[in-house]
Amino acid sequence: MKKLTESNAGRSAAILIFITFVLRCFIAAYTGLGIGESYYFRGALHLDLSYFDQPPLFFWLGGLGIKIFGLNNFGIRFPSVLLFAGTSWLLFLITKRLFNAKAGFWSVVIINLSAVFTVAIACWFQPDAPLMFFWLLATYFIIQLMVGPGTENSEATRYSRKTWLLWLAVGISMGLATLSKYHVLFLFAGVFLFVSTNKNQRHWLRHPGPYLAVLITIIMALPIIWWNYNNGWVSFVFQGSRAGVKDGEHFQLHFDWFLRSILGQSLWLLPWIWFPTIRQLFKSYQLRSQLLAYSFSFWMAILPIVFFTVVTLWSNLQYHFHWQAPGYMMLFVPLGFAIDKGLNSEATKRFNRRWLNFSVYFTIITIGVLTFHMVTGFWQWYGPKWMVHHFHGDNTDPTIQGVDYNDIKTRFDKEGWTNNPNVFTGSPRWWLMGKVDWVLKGKKDIVVFDPDPRNLAFLVDPKKLVGKDAVIIGDQQQIFVDANAKPFFDSVEQLPDIPVIRSGRVEYKLQVYYCKNFHLPAEKRMDLPLYRQLIGLPPFGK
Repeated sequence: MKKLTESNAGRSAAILIFITFVLRCFIAAYTGLGIGESYYFRGALHLDLSYFDQPPLFFWLGGLGIKIFGLNNFGIRFPSVLLFAGTSWLLFLITKRLFNAKAGFWSVVIINLSAVFTVAIACWFQPDAPLMFFWLLATYFIIQLMVGPGTENSEATRYSRKTWLLWLAVGISMGLATLSKYHVLFLFAGVFLFVSTNKNQRHWLRHPGPYLAVLITIIMALPIIWWNYNNGWVSFVFQGSRAGVKDGEHFQLHFDWFLRSILGQSLWLLPWIWFPTIRQLFKSYQLRSQLLAYSFSFWMAILPIVFFTVVTLWSNLQYHFHWQAPGYMMLFVPLGFAIDKGLNSEATKRFNRRWLNFSVYFTIITIGVLTFHMVTGFWQWYGPKWMVHHFHGDNTDPTIQGVDYNDIKTRFDKEGWTNNPNVFTGSPRWWLMGKVDWVLKGKKDIVVFDPDPRNLAFLVDPKKLVGKDAVIIGDQQQIFVDANAKPFFDSVEQLPDIPVIRSGRVEYKLQVYYCKNFHLPAEKRMDLPLYRQLIGLPPFGK
């Protein structure tokens, strides 16, 4: 590689982005959908104004990908892969504007080495890919207005045609970010705090531009608002409840959840990347009054990181360590500059080179091994099994969740259930229902027999299934089948299990129940959204 300079940094970043884009296309095509992706899949087939737990944009993009490339793994994931390539380039442009081009190149390197970004956000069918892209697109236009040369506070620049066009672009970008994920609230708040805390930026509070941008954003968010208005505001209630204390529980501090969140974030980011990234958060705070670029980076990063970490003191967010990701992404900007400075200092050059080399080798080798194992399961044959079973008490390889359960489709075809219009399918859990739905490619009506069906409750009308039979797929969930599914049928018969096979090896078994004559149960079950729908009520509500 040629020596990195200001003149060739952009080309180097573009080459890196292209290479990683091609590699991710292969990962997207040849690895199975995870439980979240499979669950979201049906939303891409049933396009709507919005959805229960997420805004609609990534569903719309997934539907477009399916239209272009077909109903396959690559088709539904391609928009995410393409958007992340754009995200990487925008990160380069933003860092170049705030610091320099070489810093921009290193920020691109870091985002492509960080575990949570390089595959989960960059490859998977999730709302994070469009969120990151449009977050940075809005940021790019904002810094054209507020940071760097040409942003002087004068009448000529404040009310120029370029300024109005930039505020228009900010509004559209923020609107698209709003249609991606509710995290965009932290983008609004971060910009407001940046403007409010910098004396030379407060003139924007008196300028019509920001209010025009907000108005455009609200107009673009109308599909979300209208859908929620017609569905009891369930999306806002659901997401808001995740940051609060559950009904019936007393407020209590859980420092174990808090520490788990911090540890999880470091692992998701990779500890040797997380630590210098957090260091840049403190450094940006310290230097915020000396250099506007640090102030901007700090206010754009601090809110999602702190909020979703502090909330874990009383709310069990489980393993959602990627919710802080937008904040970390903004810290890659000053981190890129710190790397550039470190490589140009005789005192720290050697350490920075070794750190970068280790990070590159670790990420490439780890992703390569995990991807190969997920596809082939080779570690079960040739590696020490404790490494894949250590974190699962049921002795199951956790990577099996990223395998498409195609053996379900094989069984359905063999039994004649696939093309039988009088048979629908169900499951006791939303995530397992998603896995089943994906391998059946949405050809069967689906029902979740659980108080928490999430978005799947809105995609099928169970009243039209009355009188039909069902095939329920379970995962060691007999107690839930008995409690929540049996009351809806005349009889429930357990059939032989479906073995989930990877590379000729049975790694998992799913239970199969054939249920006859779906009907309204004799006993009231207002705790089940399914029951509420059968008696003509919305699935969620009091």
